[in-house]
Amino acid sequence: KGVLTTAEQTHICYCHSPVRYAWDLYFDYLEDNHLTRGIKSWYIRKTLHKLRMWDYMAAQRVDYFIANSENVAGRIRKTYRRDAEVIYPPVDLDNFSISVEPRKNHYVTASRMVPYKKMDIIIEAFNKMPDKELFVLGNGPDFKKLQKLAKENVHVMGHIGLKDLISYFQTAKAFVFAAKEDFGIVPVEAMACGTPIIAYNKGGALETVIEETGVFFDEQTDDSIIKAVRKFESKANSFSEDIIRKNAEKFSTQNFKDSIQNFIDNTSVHV
Repeated sequence: KGVLTTAEQTHICYCHSPVRYAWDLYFDYLEDNHLTRGIKSWYIRKTLHKLRMWDYMAAQRVDYFIANSENVAGRIRKTYRRDAEVIYPPVDLDNFSISVEPRKNHYVTASRMVPYKKMDIIIEAFNKMPDKELFVLGNGPDFKKLQKLAKENVHVMGHIGLKDLISYFQTAKAFVFAAKEDFGIVPVEAMACGTPIIAYNKGGALETVIEETGVFFDEQTDDSIIKAVRKFESKANSFSEDIIRKNAEKFSTQNFKDSIQNFIDNTSVHV
């Protein structure tokens, strides 16, 4: 959105989120990086203050905002005082499909291993359920920390290839998702494999997961996840792979392209 345009140009910004570590995750960012006090903290706070000033000013030069979810549209409205059209991002559903292989008795989660993804509380929840197996996929700064946290029934696998990732999605009982995401593409990819979702009841998951495709938990705690897993298992047989897949198809690449093209075609030049 910081691009400079002429008076004759229309500036449309497709926004995945206002800078999270400068706005809504500001205090989390300082705490997670041990920057709550000291000279380094002062420097970072001053830098982020200047970034917020530039960020807000740049947002006022945009003619039209598009947000990747209602969740982000609300954040744009609060941060920049601007309205935004919602067009969900494209999910490459062609590579993800329902398998003819039967499902196994494990759960799966996948994400970049950084603090706000809350992978640790998923692991802690399954540590308390030793009869349930969890595969943790992904990589990032917290990889070794999460690996040490995991007990025998929890397998922290690190980065794997796309083919193996799809296989884990296709055979899992459910995909567990604990982050408050802007949108959350990975749960949609899992649903494209017909896999039910156990998700945190905030953020983009509220716009992708419905009653027929998963269950929610209300707090980012291990106990809340445990309750959600038990709730899921009590109704696991009621989920249909075909219905879950159909829900994921709403977020296809073609739908995204059509929506963007329609928005541009119906947008008048701002002068």
